Amino acid sequence: MTAEPVLIGRTLSLGYNQHALIRGLSFEVRRGEILGIVGPNGSGKTTLLRTMLGLQKPLAGTVERKASLAISYMPQRERIDAILPVTALEVVLMGRSARAGVLRRIHSEDRDVAQRALALVGGEPLGNRLYRNLSGGQQQRVLLARAIAADSEMLVLDEPTAGMDVASEAAMIAFLQELNRSQKLTIVIVTHLLPVVLNLASSVMLLGTHSILHGPLDEVLQEESLTELYGVPVHIGIIAGKRTLVVGRPGDHRV
Repeated sequence: MTAEPVLIGRTLSLGYNQHALIRGLSFEVRRGEILGIVGPNGSGKTTLLRTMLGLQKPLAGTVERKASLAISYMPQRERIDAILPVTALEVVLMGRSARAGVLRRIHSEDRDVAQRALALVGGEPLGNRLYRNLSGGQQQRVLLARAIAADSEMLVLDEPTAGMDVASEAAMIAFLQELNRSQKLTIVIVTHLLPVVLNLASSVMLLGTHSILHGPLDEVLQEESLTELYGVPVHIGIIAGKRTLVVGRPGDHRV
């Protein structure tokens, strides 16, 4: 049985100052799916993300959200003043404040939730360390824990593997898969790297210069359509049971 949509975009034109980066886009985000939104800088990813979050109005079309849909957002970077001696645990607790209101006092239950969220992302040893002293990958884990601690129905992640080494990126992808499976959480991942979602997403939206591909992962990942979208030869293979991507040079049509 097909899951119900929690967010729907209808005939959207998106951009700034009446300059459209994206035109005529319609899509659905369904409960429990992992949607990967992939595109280069300038393709409209950030504009689409802000529109989905309700932070920006479309130039045309409508965005419909399920009533009372709670969305947690993990930004690519968090501008936390480096002067402030904020610990990783305190950053995660911000997710609880965002959910219940900044004027509500933090209770022991909130701390328990925040600590569990840190443990889920493998960041429990970071709790008492200053956020500003963490590596880029460690900060990403803390921001993900903050989003999880908000206990929302939908998780939106902007470049969640930025600053991570190969091992940490693989661990993050495996974690998101398990989180989606165990908690039926709807996840939207925005990235400029298609390989990040190759073995993670259930559906993808690929933003090209002149067109957009959107649909179930297996339907979108066709070499001919990817080659046309990106303007270079694109080949999909399987290594060790995982999808891999090989990109050739413009004009190179050899397989």
